[in-house]
Amino acid sequence: MGTSASIAFTFPGQGSQSVGMGKDLADAYPEARAVFQVVDDALGQKLSDIMWNGPEETLTLTANAQPALMAVSMAAIRVMEARGLNLAERVAYVAGHSLGEYSALCAAGTFSLADTARLLRIRGDAMQTAVPVGQGAMAAILGLEHGDVEAACADARDAGVCQIANDNGGGQLVISGSKAAVEKAAALATEKGAKRAIMLPVSAPFHSDLMAPAADAMRHALDRAEKKNPVVPLVANVRAAPVYDADEIAKLLVTQVTGQVRWRETVEWFAANGVTTLYEIGSGKVLTGLARRIDKNISGIAINTPADIDAALAAILG
Repeated sequence: MGTSASIAFTFPGQGSQSVGMGKDLADAYPEARAVFQVVDDALGQKLSDIMWNGPEETLTLTANAQPALMAVSMAAIRVMEARGLNLAERVAYVAGHSLGEYSALCAAGTFSLADTARLLRIRGDAMQTAVPVGQGAMAAILGLEHGDVEAACADARDAGVCQIANDNGGGQLVISGSKAAVEKAAALATEKGAKRAIMLPVSAPFHSDLMAPAADAMRHALDRAEKKNPVVPLVANVRAAPVYDADEIAKLLVTQVTGQVRWRETVEWFAANGVTTLYEIGSGKVLTGLARRIDKNISGIAINTPADIDAALAAILG
């Protein structure tokens, strides 16, 4: 039986979306259907129809992918709660990768489901419009130390903004900024011995200083949103340490738009503080794969399907 101190729930970020996600949950459980209905109503759009039927390029749009991924995560959470899971009693911490931080906070009661959907729509729109298409870029740098990637970014800054956006662990860092600077840093990283430097097919330079207009939009939106302290602490992206206070969390969510997602350090923090199992709640298995590469003593378990939910509840509730 899982004791609460050893369990954390994590929530996936952009890139984990796929057409059809959440459909089996909606078919199996009224609680899941209710989540998708609330999200559709909050956005005034049949987002669930895009999620289940595509087209993929419409689902992949930042303004759709962000609330859609949150909806799948929350559908799974609501089903688990309906079947006896009390988050505050059974889970020690929550964390989410970028937009997943909002899913984590919705699960922990900081924001209502409808407000979380609206916040993520604002966030997606603001991130999309912060930088004209084609001016920004992101690249994945594989097999190079954090310090070397940092140095490559510094050396490329004469060409524009360039910084580490995500430290995903397992030798995977993502850089973000002005297209020319990111291309230059990627080339420098290869010279420094990176296994690979891959330009990513993204529509905007997320988690870079170029996202400042989006950070301003989120500051206004979060100021207005009703928020409560989370029932379990959030291990925040930009801090890689737990946060308990709703107002402080809101400030960190603003910082996160232009700041680094410190996912490797987040998982390392979990490992150092007694967490042995990370459940990834929602779509895909990206975070589960990363957890394994960051610390072999942590087991990652992805919860996507009704069968996954059954297995997880059996383990957690005993």
